[in-house]
Amino acid sequence: MLVISPPCRGVYPQTIDPKPVDFSARSSYTHCFQFPRVVPKRECSMRLGTFVCFSKKPTQHTTFKKRHVFTQNVDLPPILPKNKKKPYPVPFKQIQEEARKDKKLAQMGIEKRLDPPKNGLLVPNLVPVAYEVIDNWKLLIKGLAQLLHVVPVFACSECAAVHVASAGHNIKECSGATSSQRRGSHLWVKGTINDVLLPVESYHMYDPFGRRIKHETRFDYERIPAIVELCVQAGVEIPEYPCRRRTQPIRMIGKRVIDRGGYVKDPNRPCSSTFSSPLADLDTLGASERYPPPEPEEIPKLAQETMDAYEKVRWGVTKLMREYTVKACGYCSEVHVGPWGHSVKLCGEFKHQWRDGKHGWQDALVDEIFPPNYVWHVRDLKGDPLSGSLKRFYGKAPALIEICIHSGARVPQCYKAMMRLDIIVPDSQEADKVA
Repeated sequence: MLVISPPCRGVYPQTIDPKPVDFSARSSYTHCFQFPRVVPKRECSMRLGTFVCFSKKPTQHTTFKKRHVFTQNVDLPPILPKNKKKPYPVPFKQIQEEARKDKKLAQMGIEKRLDPPKNGLLVPNLVPVAYEVIDNWKLLIKGLAQLLHVVPVFACSECAAVHVASAGHNIKECSGATSSQRRGSHLWVKGTINDVLLPVESYHMYDPFGRRIKHETRFDYERIPAIVELCVQAGVEIPEYPCRRRTQPIRMIGKRVIDRGGYVKDPNRPCSSTFSSPLADLDTLGASERYPPPEPEEIPKLAQETMDAYEKVRWGVTKLMREYTVKACGYCSEVHVGPWGHSVKLCGEFKHQWRDGKHGWQDALVDEIFPPNYVWHVRDLKGDPLSGSLKRFYGKAPALIEICIHSGARVPQCYKAMMRLDIIVPDSQEADKVA
């Protein structure tokens, strides 16, 4: 029921929040509002109007749950062009704003406030995370090296393409130097562990806050996996890769370091180049020769453990990179773990002549230090090779996930839409009729 007394013509009443009116005689009606008398702009009288909305109270409180909507397919992020610099992970305006604040404090002579680990001290809560990443990194290399004896993997000798199947696919997407002569067809060879886990290395530094690595002194530093270097700087103790542990924080004014505790000479590292040393478990070099093929009944369990180790390594690296600084070149694939990038002139990508071969350092992403290396998903390893005319119906997955799935591991929920498992691949004759 609606009872409203209209105002006089030409009157514009003010907007006032309605006041609830208590109807004690009608307990089953809840929404009742009374509009009080207002003073119009012109002298005019207004009668009281009452708005009554009848609705019964619900018998019980109902809660609405969010429906989980699972997408059917997800496209991978586009491949960035090589003739442009990579986009900044942080908006460039935010970087400029922070630089202005640091410059203003430096002009006033105020010391910059640095929290661990930006001041050279360890973060105690992240030390167990670093040890967990190292342990799962060893399990990941061991499990993958054993699964490669069972699951066939092919790699292109001209580009970085990898395919997990009994034979290479027929999709013409090769970007190698001589791909134009083969019209985009790949040259497939037997793949190795380095084709699945792309080796991303960085210089190991005893003091990350010490002197920068010059181009002339680059051979004085050893190259190790970037994940291992990140864990070492986060608190993992490896005798072969020592790292300076500070007790006093670093002090800075702007970009100038006013106190770093002096320079310390790097200690001599003992040589241990044999495959049987504990240090060899951290590197993928020669992993297939170190580990024998697994037993047939142990393959599903091994595949699941390897997949879990992969997810734990990725989770741990993401958590460590939120606090510890990792730099990546905006033009090439070079990565440096530390507060500042090195000065080695080995960048040969877009317009490297303008930079004299120096890298264009910016904050790194997780995919740059631990690349997923996506491959085409194959539903049957022994089926027909993938066709280029049907590639829009095929999904993709990280190469390691693809190997573990074909070895008996469960498909993770986060990769199902990416692999397009719910899409039926039509025949080549039916592909043109699909909307």
